[in-house]
Amino acid sequence: FLLQNTKDPQTILNILNILIEVVSVGGGRRASVLVTKGGTQILLQLLLTASKDSPPNEELMVLLHTLLAKIGPKDKKIGMKARINGALNISLNLVKQNLQNHRLILPCLQVLRVYSTNSVNAVSLGKNGVVELMFKIIGPFSKKNTSLMKVALDTLAALLKSKTNARRAVDRGYVQVLLTIYVDWHRHDSRHRYMLIRKGVLQCIKSVTNIKLGRKAFIDANGMKILYNTSQECLAVRTLDPLVNTSSLIMRKCFPKNRLPLPTIKSAFHFQLPVIPASGPVAQLYNLPPDDESDDNDDAETESEIETENDDDKDQLFKNDDIETDINKLKPRQELGRPIEELKMYERFFPELSENFQVKRPAFLELPKKDSIKDSSLHQQNDQRNLLPSCQCLSQEIVKGLDRISLQNSAKNDQHYGTGCIIKKESKTSLTALACSKPCEHVSPCGSSLFEGSSVQLGKLCCTGVDSEEEDSRSSSSGEQVVLEVSDVSPVHDCDLYIEMVKTTKSIPEYSEVAYPDYFGHIPPPFKEPILERPYGVQRTKISQDIERLIHQNDIIDRVVYDLDNLSCSVPEEADVLKFNSKFESGNLRKVIQIRKNEYDLILNSDINSNHYHQWFYFEVSGMKTGIGYRFNIINCEKSNSQFNYGMQPLMYSVQEALNSRPCWTRVGTDICYYKNHFSRSSIAAGGQKGKSYYTITFTVTFQHKDDVCYFAYHYPYTYSTLKMHLQKLESMHNPQQIYFRQDVLCETLAGNSCPLVTITAMPESNYYEHICQFRNRPYVFLSARVHPGETNASWVMKGTLEYLMSNNPSAQCLRESYIFKIIPMLNPDGVISGNHRCSLSGEDLNRQWQNPNPDLHPTIYHAKGLLQYLAAIKRLPLVYCDYHGHSRKKNVFMYGCSIKETMWHTNVNAASCDLMEDPGYKALPKILSQTAPAFCMGSCSFVVEKSKESTARVVVWREIGVQRSYTMESTLCGCDQGKYKVRK
Repeated sequence: FLLQNTKDPQTILNILNILIEVVSVGGGRRASVLVTKGGTQILLQLLLTASKDSPPNEELMVLLHTLLAKIGPKDKKIGMKARINGALNISLNLVKQNLQNHRLILPCLQVLRVYSTNSVNAVSLGKNGVVELMFKIIGPFSKKNTSLMKVALDTLAALLKSKTNARRAVDRGYVQVLLTIYVDWHRHDSRHRYMLIRKGVLQCIKSVTNIKLGRKAFIDANGMKILYNTSQECLAVRTLDPLVNTSSLIMRKCFPKNRLPLPTIKSAFHFQLPVIPASGPVAQLYNLPPDDESDDNDDAETESEIETENDDDKDQLFKNDDIETDINKLKPRQELGRPIEELKMYERFFPELSENFQVKRPAFLELPKKDSIKDSSLHQQNDQRNLLPSCQCLSQEIVKGLDRISLQNSAKNDQHYGTGCIIKKESKTSLTALACSKPCEHVSPCGSSLFEGSSVQLGKLCCTGVDSEEEDSRSSSSGEQVVLEVSDVSPVHDCDLYIEMVKTTKSIPEYSEVAYPDYFGHIPPPFKEPILERPYGVQRTKISQDIERLIHQNDIIDRVVYDLDNLSCSVPEEADVLKFNSKFESGNLRKVIQIRKNEYDLILNSDINSNHYHQWFYFEVSGMKTGIGYRFNIINCEKSNSQFNYGMQPLMYSVQEALNSRPCWTRVGTDICYYKNHFSRSSIAAGGQKGKSYYTITFTVTFQHKDDVCYFAYHYPYTYSTLKMHLQKLESMHNPQQIYFRQDVLCETLAGNSCPLVTITAMPESNYYEHICQFRNRPYVFLSARVHPGETNASWVMKGTLEYLMSNNPSAQCLRESYIFKIIPMLNPDGVISGNHRCSLSGEDLNRQWQNPNPDLHPTIYHAKGLLQYLAAIKRLPLVYCDYHGHSRKKNVFMYGCSIKETMWHTNVNAASCDLMEDPGYKALPKILSQTAPAFCMGSCSFVVEKSKESTARVVVWREIGVQRSYTMESTLCGCDQGKYKVRK
């Protein structure tokens, strides 16, 4: 009707007025209807026709542009349609010719803003002078025509998203102009009535600083200081938060990028890998692209807005291009992969299948020696390891000294223990340091910070510790000693035994110290620890303090106080600084820089033979004062988000508290957040991706005791020596008349450490034939854990599993009588010992090596898979395989499994047409857990098979071995937000 009545202006005006009213009342839904009916095309044709009149009908132009501005955002192709119809220059020329006619140019600018969402249109408009035109409209503070100013700014911000237009703005000096305009509006808008205009100016600055030239112009124009000062003045008014947040984003983006203050991004430690034969598989050992979280979660680099309060843990949609859609690849194909003659080497790990119990009960063997697996390739591997000078046990003289440390009072200032270690009491401090009186050839001098003894006793054997403040007063009045026996800490923790285990642990960093928490153990805190509620604005405040480093550089101390790359780095004793240490098993802290008096930047060590994977930390701090908030910034994290933004806290162990009968790891820290910083990652470390930045974990701690020794950790530490101690205690404590418990050495690791293999089941009721048959025919359940060293909660879950299976609980007895449990509690001992987060000594993620493990580079995976292949060869497939992991970005406990149909359902392929028959039994175990375990969340489970996970244990055991119930079980590193374990403040 409009096209048919182009010669009747009044009719057209009436129709346009009606349409505008309809769209205004009906909103987006009615605008969408107009678009689907071809309304956009009709209005553009009408605009083209009307523009030919000389002069054009002003009222008609106003109404046409008003209606186009309303329906345009609902038409995704309006930019292309306008360009094809030649409507771009019509609107632009109207603005140029009518700069003083605000009624006309207002809707024209609104339409130009819609057009500019198309990048081609934005460039075209920029060539025709639209950027310069916008700067004729916007200007200093004025109460007149504020609506026009707001629309012009929005249009300019959209135009400047084009790099071509942004460069044009920089070349003409418009960055300085925008900053001047912003300051003028900031100063005069004292009642904050024009916040949208001020934000519009910031949006223009944000757009132009997307390019490098824009960021440089912003810095040269003193933009950092300008936005910092104005945002600080806005903090007191909550309604101005959008201005503060946008200013913060701009400053973060323009903050000059720096490299980490390290000599190399590779690990501070190095391990020489064995030589791989030319005919063998070639492993890409260096510059590996970073893998994603645990087994089944992807990290997408996203620019998040400041103060985004929405949890990022909502289930992310799987990327369709990562989901396996090849039915032939999805269908499990049981393949041995190795000759049956070769697999017979694993028969010795299954004596329960041949034991007849006629003569005696099973004899529990000592751990086999290094060459227990009779395999020529392993013999060659072992011979090579013997030649590695970096694989040394802890100095025996140091260990002798540790063996004899006690908390007994001594009248002497110096007590000698053994031949090489001295307990020295310093007169100026309350510390007692364990030090070497004789230098050891392969071990650096010890420096454990251990406290001076008092009348407190901590069990049969304990490291020297802090004077107990509480006990000093009680002891002086009553003369009694408070004793906390080791058995109170844990029934399977034994300090003497732990030291014996440490003696045989081989570490590449050649650790010569023992961390107090690992030695003495710990108990759960006697109170519930709720998930921390983050105060509003804390991330913004921390980022602002980081920006102050650039603005007020004279206030920065910038002093290195700890450095693994420079062992001669020392701080004067009288210096008022904290002291750090990480030279113990599973420790990870590479460098510490004092930034301000009570603020420190911490840099983590990358995994050995790698240049990335920074997340796990475990270090010691001493020399603190009370009543002071110390800020710690771990500045080289890599993941794009973390549960530290959603309630997670670091863990701290206080030696003073342990001496006061409270040996606990507790969640500590305030003002905790996780955010992108200004330290850039090299493209090598970022898997070839350019422009990536590191992230910062920041937290503030106020210590309760002066000169305490405290340990901080990402999660509850669980060392390899702890595992060996626990296994030996379990073996010594069990009843051999009821429980069949066997401990073997599956293989040796690259560093020469043993990989334990545990078998647990119930003894047969008798040696009668039917009972022996029932014993031998029990289904297998295969469990593994700790393939990723930084996921220590996997070891704690495994510890609970082992203790439960060995307990007198009737359900545990029933499980033992029904199944044979084969358990590999630690698949990556070397990585755990070295303080790695994800890799083994080969610099590779072992959970990406299951498809084709190399016996020399990945021995634990090679032989773990061999065990499963042997079971498949003898037709004894496990009923369940489950690999324990930890998850840093989700809460609760959940599982990942494998299903063909569920995988196909997440793609465009119609699963029903694929003629698939699938046993739904893969969901049985997760459903049982969701009904019985309060921490288990069925909603977080997934059974989709992704291409990027095809070499993980879960997928390989399902696809190649043929185990239908093959799972990864993920346990949160943070806490629970459901069930009885959800703790509220």
